[in-house]
Amino acid sequence: MIPKELNEQLTDVSPNSDAGKVLRQYWQPAALLDELESNKLLPVNLLDEKLVLKRQGPDAFTLKERVTSPEDSPVFHPKITKVKKDSNSYPVLEKNGVLFAYLGEEEPPKFPNFDCFRAPSSHSFAFKGLWECNWLQALEIGIDPAHASFLHRFLEDEKPEDSYGKQFRDKSDGADIPMTKILREYPRPEIEVDETDYGLKITALRHMDDDLTHVRVTNCIFPDAICIPMSREMTITQWHVPLDRHHCYWYTMFTSFNEPVNKELMRSQRLSEHNLPEYLPKKNKANNYKYDPIEQKNLTYTGMGLDINVHDQWAVEMMGSVQDRTREHLGRSDKAIVRYRRMFRKAMAALDKGDIDNLPMRKMSCREIVGPLSNDAISPTHQWKTKSHEADLERRDLCPWDASI
Repeated sequence: MIPKELNEQLTDVSPNSDAGKVLRQYWQPAALLDELESNKLLPVNLLDEKLVLKRQGPDAFTLKERVTSPEDSPVFHPKITKVKKDSNSYPVLEKNGVLFAYLGEEEPPKFPNFDCFRAPSSHSFAFKGLWECNWLQALEIGIDPAHASFLHRFLEDEKPEDSYGKQFRDKSDGADIPMTKILREYPRPEIEVDETDYGLKITALRHMDDDLTHVRVTNCIFPDAICIPMSREMTITQWHVPLDRHHCYWYTMFTSFNEPVNKELMRSQRLSEHNLPEYLPKKNKANNYKYDPIEQKNLTYTGMGLDINVHDQWAVEMMGSVQDRTREHLGRSDKAIVRYRRMFRKAMAALDKGDIDNLPMRKMSCREIVGPLSNDAISPTHQWKTKSHEADLERRDLCPWDASI
């Protein structure tokens, strides 16, 4: 548990708050390119600021403060949007279908050489969704590797060939075992957490029969993103971006190492679960996330369908719009959450002293930060480190675009 004052410090994202200042030192997703129609104004809520995004040319965009109307809200787009006169313009860059904005006062950092940024458009797909909760609890579920064995437990194993674009439906590299079965039968992983140049590398070891170990490597990309394996051939890089203290969007970039992405299929899969233009989940608190007790008995742990985003949404929104961490009791499986909070507090303290170079990735060359390694593999227990790394290198060597590290 943490003191109330610290919880408020970590969750307040307003421009002059300690957490807000840290988040403003990094590029943050502001919108999907799909949302921006030519020569139209798009309302954007980002880091407790109400802004307007506009296309200025084929690859040029402006983001400025907007004049709010009575119908404006943190979630719903206002009917009338105007640019505030004499307001500053924030820099905006497009990366594989996501428009990133920089709201800091200092020189913006260069984008790291992550796979999600250097993959060609043919091998990348982007989407987003709204969660009605604070950004921090949305991030923290993503860096908890133990929750997948419970919250995302499937009681039946689907055929991988029928499960394109869905997480945990593939087979792990190194064995003909569905991921759903591994997570279900080995629910209590040994967890290792290592600090890296970009944040945290999180390794979950599920020790199996016959002296085999399933190795799942995920990452926390500072300050508010994760990179996790979706399948043997695809990774997910997902930001948890605050609109304000009580709402956030998750922005996901799917990156394929092998075949081009089937964008139309992935888009249709996700649009079936969301309402536009706000990207509101169709399953939400108002309809009890379409909970089905028969499904819960026979198919899924939650009884809320096969989309794991809904499972996560239910878990983080049920904590309240801002989680009360004064009442929490962290355990051994929460290692990454503890390390992340220490890292974020260290960044707030460094920024308070004006020491911006001590923030992760701020002083490094973008070419120095690659990957990150993010995959599932099964190997003999005594070789898990070597085999996990080799599995990553193997798919990179076969990749049609430059994924070398």
